[in-house]
Amino acid sequence: MTQQTLKIATRKSALALWQAEFVKARLEHFHSDLTVELVPMVTKGDIILDSPLSKVGGKGLFVKELEVAMLENRADIAVHSMKDVPVEFPEGLGLEIVCEREDPRDAFVSNTINSLADLPQGAIVGTSSLRRQCQIKALRPDLDIRDLRGNVNTRLAKLDDGQYDAIILAAAGLIRLEMPERIQEFIEPEVMLPANGQGAVGIECRVDDERVKALLAPLEHNETRIRVLAERSMNRSLEGGCQVPIGSYAIIENEQIYLRGLVGATDGSKILHNEIRGALTEGDALGTQLAEALLKDGADVILKQVYEQQ
Repeated sequence: MTQQTLKIATRKSALALWQAEFVKARLEHFHSDLTVELVPMVTKGDIILDSPLSKVGGKGLFVKELEVAMLENRADIAVHSMKDVPVEFPEGLGLEIVCEREDPRDAFVSNTINSLADLPQGAIVGTSSLRRQCQIKALRPDLDIRDLRGNVNTRLAKLDDGQYDAIILAAAGLIRLEMPERIQEFIEPEVMLPANGQGAVGIECRVDDERVKALLAPLEHNETRIRVLAERSMNRSLEGGCQVPIGSYAIIENEQIYLRGLVGATDGSKILHNEIRGALTEGDALGTQLAEALLKDGADVILKQVYEQQ
């Protein structure tokens, strides 16, 4: 048996390395003749930590270097948190695999307070997400929302240092890094709608690389793909990008997709909600229809104001 090799481009953060190691282990489980190597690299998103993401180029900053490595054949695949992946891919690259989703909810993290509702007036809450900011401000306009950048451990260190009373993180990251005890409260989608793709891991590769695509095939999780692609379709139709106050979340219920969407003003003064249900095979169309309904309700005006502020 001839041994073959596959290289994974990955960021160096603890969570990115966990995701890459997870995919490495799954690939080697399914292919005994395969050796998987990690190619760690630093992205601009990891370097620029003193500005809000919305002002320096959005979450695409976290994937560009990985994509260049694949296009230059220095790596074969890149493993991403789906919520960080822009809706459009560079020519020659595409989303090949969507792995099974971890908990998609946002997590309330604090050393002193049990829940978002229990925060005292004027408490300082850290998050870099405009989606989280607008929903928190709508719920609790009395809170002091401050920007918070850095990887998971950096953000937790700032909380532990007393810079914030609480911070909001993706529950999936804390679970994967074996820190679920840091979560004081799982925030339900009815309270805070997650980002599209949150909790899911996606694998990007060259679209014409049939060898790599065949190796990746066993990692696909169809239910997660149906859900995540419906969410991404809504975001794409809104031309939302990644760093905008847009939430979308799909579940499969009674053999149908149930997709919810949200667009909000960054100050929480106005939030549009809508939802749609339809056949499992119609996820892309459902996302488009939900986006059109939100635009009809005024999402275009809100998003224009958001972009003018950036």
